[in-house]
Amino acid sequence: MIVIWSIAIAAVIVGAAQVLAFRQAAMGRESIAKVEARWAARAGIEETLAVLEYHTEEPDTTTSRQLYKDLELVADGQLESGDWEIRHVEDGVEIKGPQDEHAKLNVNNVDRLALLELDGMTMDVADAIVDWRDTDDTAGMMGAEYDFYVNRDMGYEPRNAPFRSIAEMELVAGAFPRYVRGEDQNLNGRLDPNENDGGASDPPDDADGFLDAGWSGALTARSSGSLIGASGDPRVNLKTATPEEMQESFGVTAEQAQALTGFAKGRSAKLEMLLTQDLATLSTGGAATNNARAGTSRGASNNQTGGAQTGRQSGRSSAGAPAATGNNSRIQALDQQQLRRIFQEGTLEDGSAPILGKVNLNTAPPSVLRALLPDDPITADAILSLRNASSSGLLAISDLLGSNRISQQSLAAIAPYVDTQSYVFTVTSRGRSATTGLEVEITAVIDRSTLPARILEYREQ
Repeated sequence: MIVIWSIAIAAVIVGAAQVLAFRQAAMGRESIAKVEARWAARAGIEETLAVLEYHTEEPDTTTSRQLYKDLELVADGQLESGDWEIRHVEDGVEIKGPQDEHAKLNVNNVDRLALLELDGMTMDVADAIVDWRDTDDTAGMMGAEYDFYVNRDMGYEPRNAPFRSIAEMELVAGAFPRYVRGEDQNLNGRLDPNENDGGASDPPDDADGFLDAGWSGALTARSSGSLIGASGDPRVNLKTATPEEMQESFGVTAEQAQALTGFAKGRSAKLEMLLTQDLATLSTGGAATNNARAGTSRGASNNQTGGAQTGRQSGRSSAGAPAATGNNSRIQALDQQQLRRIFQEGTLEDGSAPILGKVNLNTAPPSVLRALLPDDPITADAILSLRNASSSGLLAISDLLGSNRISQQSLAAIAPYVDTQSYVFTVTSRGRSATTGLEVEITAVIDRSTLPARILEYREQ
């Protein structure tokens, strides 16, 4: 009996040791697979980062599309131990490559009218969003300021400064997560299994295979401007540059360079004024008056007969023609090439304050363009037609002058909010282990507006 019991006990011990060893081996295999998947995902981030930095240092100034082609090429990759895929959602469907944050409206500079174009947005929430980011404590017509949050014991008060993330919008009165995030519960810009299973798990979704990202699909707080020009060199500041530097950088004449210097000294000078107003007038202090006149129509309709061509000729002379009579009659109007170089390589920003990002006309979806021009769908469609008709895309905002369907008023309305360059991208890289198929996801927000590029946010699954 003692022998039998000894054998039984030994068998139990051996069995338990085998089970424990199996579990440890399984945990070891899972840990190895997780490491393999993690580094595969990280490799996708690094490849994307390398492409973004290369195009900042060595950009192709003849096309606006090459960057996105190269980003698509590295959207899929493979290592010995695993592979990665980088995707983002556009109109609910996943496509290759990272998310261009400049394809969205920047919540820190978008106006109330554009906010109201978003699905589910109401006037009180739009006003509360503006109140949250402005610097005063005076509530808008239907908005909410300091008193609102304090009197309801919410435990916080409005920032009265720019939003730092889209998730911060959920602190705004009335901006509930179901509106901000939609089905994208983790704000990764991808359709995850729990976001496409109906009512089986949070968040609520319709299981239709499309991602409804709510307001996060159209708004961003991350896009940023840059003091690096399209050529990869530092932008020329019109306020401090000499006329000789302007001649070399922009290809302008000595008289035009002097006029640009006079224009830049004006307190109300904005680069977009050059699109709709006469250089000779701007150089002599007429910027403020003309700017007020040109920008009166935020969403002006573009369907008046001849509005585009007549309006533009009244604001700017045709390329190469004398601009004005009198003392400034010798100043030639800026031609298309000169304007393009000014917008690609020039700036009036000194870098003392953060430069808010603008919507990239080459990547913005139709819904974003129409939100920018809520009462002017003709201009939005004209922009889409113009960019699609060009193999190189739009190289500068001045390229919009090539369409006779875009009026001077419409151009003045959107010019402060749009550009043709993108600097911030959200990269969601999903790595997969070659051993077990286990997946790990890394999301990184990369800003290439400076060199080296900066990672603004980094999240691992």
